[in-house]
Amino acid sequence: MNALSGYGSVEQRLFGYTQDGTQVHEYTLINKNGLMMKVLSLGGIVRELWVPDKDGRFVDIVLGYNSVEEYEQNTGYLGAVIGRFANRIAYGRFQIDGVTYQLALNDGGGKRPNALHGGFKGFDKKVWKAFDEVTPEGPKLQLRLRSHDGEEGYPGNLDVTVIYTLTNENEWKIEYTAKTDKPTIVNLTQHTYFNLNGRGKIYDHKVFINAEKYTPVNENLIPTGEISTVEGTPYDLRKQTAIGEAIERLKSVYPNLKGFDINYVLSESDDRCEKFVGKVLSEKSGISIEVYTTQPGVQFYTGNYLQGFQGKYGQYYDEHTGFCLETQHFPDSPNHKNFPTTILRSGVLYHHITHFKFSVA
Repeated sequence: MNALSGYGSVEQRLFGYTQDGTQVHEYTLINKNGLMMKVLSLGGIVRELWVPDKDGRFVDIVLGYNSVEEYEQNTGYLGAVIGRFANRIAYGRFQIDGVTYQLALNDGGGKRPNALHGGFKGFDKKVWKAFDEVTPEGPKLQLRLRSHDGEEGYPGNLDVTVIYTLTNENEWKIEYTAKTDKPTIVNLTQHTYFNLNGRGKIYDHKVFINAEKYTPVNENLIPTGEISTVEGTPYDLRKQTAIGEAIERLKSVYPNLKGFDINYVLSESDDRCEKFVGKVLSEKSGISIEVYTTQPGVQFYTGNYLQGFQGKYGQYYDEHTGFCLETQHFPDSPNHKNFPTTILRSGVLYHHITHFKFSVA
């Protein structure tokens, strides 16, 4: 047990083994206020996150599984760090300095036209090296990974560090850094599904997204290249709206859609300034999340393709049982010159921060 008097604690235990026999450890971070987060060395997965509701009872507000086997077998990227490139790249192809690279194609049904979330074995399927400590800011877990040149088709050796801090201000702070030895593309995010009631559908959750623009997509969820205003569209969430109502409004315009899976534009350049992304509130539990990030975009996803997986506490995760706010660069950025660049070169540090702030209404 790693503890610093008055600032929280971290405990470690063996959680299980991957199919190839690699040990997976679970780290329990508890801040001075009793907020608790359980993180796996597999994929940097946040398996549990307990925060108090309006009655003072602690609620686990994230979706997760009970075993390593379930995380390895089930899709959905529950709670994981996503990389080397979060979201989609059309046909898995991009160019750097005139050289064309072909990535693994793992998205798009039988035709599989896209690369998604890093490929068949992205960062969510890797066992990271983990180092824990307790600081005056709160308990921290540092996760490190080397992604080798050529993995899933990506060029360059990439050294990645992700630091989770469960701050004593009741925030989950995520800090991403990466370095490469040759030009590559990088887009890291966190794919936790939240349910502020702890179970059931998310239709009663009220969402506000502080974005005037979004990136429209084609039938394969690849951006067209336009940066459009949300004004007059069902993607306008600048007024607090129940997620169920927002989904119905979206489906009335786009009947083929199951829900939200869209990138909102927070900045049209990678300015590294921390921006207010938005807020989600459950009046039932009283729990709310505010999100801040240095990233230029956020993917709002309403769990449209959760397909009856059995998770923790005997729950089944069907569509719309969790939502994601994935702070990141825009989808398919390498193929759109008007999008903030995702190219990382040798000698340059990739660095982004996201805060999830928890409170009770």
